[in-house]
Formats: sequence, C-alpha cells, structure tokens
Amino acid sequence: MNKRAWLAVGLLLASQVTWAGLFTDDEAQKKIVALQQENQQLQQKLTTMEDRVTQLDATLHSQGLVDLLQSVEAMKNDIAKLRGQIEVNTNNIETTQKRQKDLYVDLDNRLRKLERVDSPASSSAPAATPDTAATANQSTDPGAENHAYESAFNLFKIGNYQAAIAGFQSFLKTYPGSPLAANSQYWIGNAYSALKDCKTAIAQQQKVRSTYPNSPKVPDAMLNIASCQIELGDKTGAKKTLEEIVVKYPLSPAADNAKKRLSSLK
Repeated sequence: MNKRAWLAVGLLLASQVTWAGLFTDDEAQKKIVALQQENQQLQQKLTTMEDRVTQLDATLHSQGLVDLLQSVEAMKNDIAKLRGQIEVNTNNIETTQKRQKDLYVDLDNRLRKLERVDSPASSSAPAATPDTAATANQSTDPGAENHAYESAFNLFKIGNYQAAIAGFQSFLKTYPGSPLAANSQYWIGNAYSALKDCKTAIAQQQKVRSTYPNSPKVPDAMLNIASCQIELGDKTGAKKTLEEIVVKYPLSPAADNAKKRLSSLK
C-alpha cells in the first residue's frame, strides 16, 4: 500500500473510534439522568410553592373580610352609643324644662294653700287623716317626684337597666298623673330594648302611644319600636312605623330620623 492508502485507512479507524465514544459515554448519560431527576424535584417544589401561595392568598383575602366585618360591627356599636347619648341629652333638656315648670307649679300651689289658710272657710274644713295627708304630700311634692324620677333615670344612664325598669315602674305606681309619667314609660321600653328584649320593648313603647297619646314622647317611642322591628327582621313593619311617624309628627325630631332610616331601608 502506498502512503495515501494507509492514511485513508487511519482516518476511517479514527472516525469510528470517535463516534463510538460519543454514543457509549456513560458519564454523559448519567449526567442527563441526574439533570432530569433534578428537574423533576424542582418541578415538584415549584408546584408545592404555587399551591402554598394560592393558600396564603386565599387566607389573606378571607382574613381581610373578617377584619372588615369587625370594623363594621364596631361602627354599629359606636352609632348605637351615639344615639343613646343623644336620647339621654334630649331627655336631660326635657327634664330640666319640666323641672322649671314644676317649680312654678309648686310656688303657685303654696300660694293657694296660704290663701286657703287665711280664708274663713278653712276653719270649718275637716282635719285630714294621716293617710290622706301622706297621699296629698306624695302627689304635690315635686321635689320627691323629681328625685324618684332622677334616681331611676340615673340607673338607666349607668347601664343598670333591670334596676332602672323597676325604678320607673315604681315611679309610675306612685305618681301616675305626673308630667314625667310618659317619659318613665318610654324609658322602660328603651331599657328593654337595651337588654335586647325587643318584643317586650315594643309592648312597653305601645303603652306610651295608648296611655299618653298627646305626649311629645310618642314619636320617640315609635322610633324605638321601628328599631326593634328592624332588629327582629320585620323590615315591612318597621317601614310602616317610620312612615307613620313622618305623616303624623312631621315637625318632630323623630320624623327627621325616620326619614333617614327609611332611605336606608330602600
């Protein structure tokens, strides 16, 4: 063979050795398998992390709604406290005005008593028995009357509603004809409302309407009735009560509140 032939044979053998090495390299195959396994592990970790992120996102959204609901409930409580304070302040104004009027009535009664004592007819009048004298003192002593009312009302203001109810009931029994009788009945209803006994509250406020129909407390009592009806889920009844306030007592402060509540019920 010439040199050219030997060179061709050598190149052929070298190429066969090279291709054989490429296709039989065990290290390369092992690396490929290892990389494939590593990719599978990474894919599993990625899937796990994605699932975790999804769970965290759902938890965050759920927790956000809980916080929002808690904020709404806190605002409702604040609104209820403000309404209660407004009613307390309104009642204080009314009580002060009535007290001033009672002082004038008391002065007038004292003057009349003095006139009767000085008149000749008084000497022939029969002496009063102890029982009738005590009853007369109870019914004509505005100081004791106001004290009894204030005692019950102070119990209401500090949140002792059961004791306040008993105090106002005692006041009504002792002073049934008092100018503060309608107010006492109204606060009895309000106390039951504060105790979440809405059915009893409605019944007590209905007594304000039936027993003292001309009292300025009637529209306030009806407003409390509407609040209790809403609390009981009777929106239809509440709407009817609020509309009645607006029609019958258009100039009362309760009518303005009734209009606002009607707009919120729509």
